[in-house]
Amino acid sequence: MTDEATRETADDARGWRAATEAALYGPGGFYRRPEGPAGHFRTSVHASRLFAEAVAELLCRVDEALGRPEELDFVDMGAGRGELVTGVLAALPADVAARTRAYAVEIADRPARVPDRVTWLTELPRTVTGLLFANEWLDNVPVDVAEVDPAGVARQVLVRRDGTELLGEPVSGADAEWLARWWPLGAEPGLRAEIGLSRDQAWASAVTSLQRGLAVAVDYAHTAAVRPPFGTLTGFRRGRGTAPVPDGACDITAHVALDACAALDPALRLPDALLCTQRDALRALGVVGARPSLTLASTHPAAYVRALAVSGEAAELTAPGGLGDFGWLVQPVGIKDALL
Repeated sequence: MTDEATRETADDARGWRAATEAALYGPGGFYRRPEGPAGHFRTSVHASRLFAEAVAELLCRVDEALGRPEELDFVDMGAGRGELVTGVLAALPADVAARTRAYAVEIADRPARVPDRVTWLTELPRTVTGLLFANEWLDNVPVDVAEVDPAGVARQVLVRRDGTELLGEPVSGADAEWLARWWPLGAEPGLRAEIGLSRDQAWASAVTSLQRGLAVAVDYAHTAAVRPPFGTLTGFRRGRGTAPVPDGACDITAHVALDACAALDPALRLPDALLCTQRDALRALGVVGARPSLTLASTHPAAYVRALAVSGEAAELTAPGGLGDFGWLVQPVGIKDALL
């Protein structure tokens, strides 16, 4: 992709961040489609009710850390079709459920099956006291992409609606500063990076809405020690990975630099965030994949079958190389960490 080619075709292309924003969230965009995200990919929420039960356990721990307030907030950020918030409410003990104010934050219209007690919003509540939980939200906060050209210069990648890419102007300003700090690119042509500044800002905004409690982001992630040399931008269509095409018919996602998101402005004077794997987080919340005792199979066969199914679901949620490798970013605000 030469400078001349860029000049000839840039009029019908734009940066990946703008293209993704329109494709996912604009009129007729992917996240406004009737089938919702579950029609195209499977998350931990869809894999097992154990995930919602673990989040409910975490909310109970936050409740205790807050001194059991009269009103306890639970915010499901990027709520999809409300599967997580519905599951969490169902799993809460009655006394905690009675004090819980539940919010689902999502740009799509409210599904009919979501309980009436859930407040459906398109943006964060002004203030939150409790647990803010963002499951696979940050990976769908659109980002721009940089690629190193033949001269060793990192340039913004532009894209047409059909997915065709070309190189634009050199990365500059705050984006260049972010790359230098969090994802420095060498001079080898073709090296790529997703510029995570927009995600850092989105996470900071979410955390600053929290008066007291815990903010948690769960996502495909990487850190500075293991950045992928050619980026992770990809698409999902009907359950299969595919080329990312910003036409509104497929999901467009990229793994999250969670360590960059964790580096909040020191002026906020918050304690350090915890970074861990989903495997460790769920085990700390009581989700383990241990097989039930064989003795149960002979004494209570039906109970053994049920326990075996639960064990299998727990194993999937915590599996190395799969859902267990998801990153958890845990930020306490005004309380001690309620997870580990």
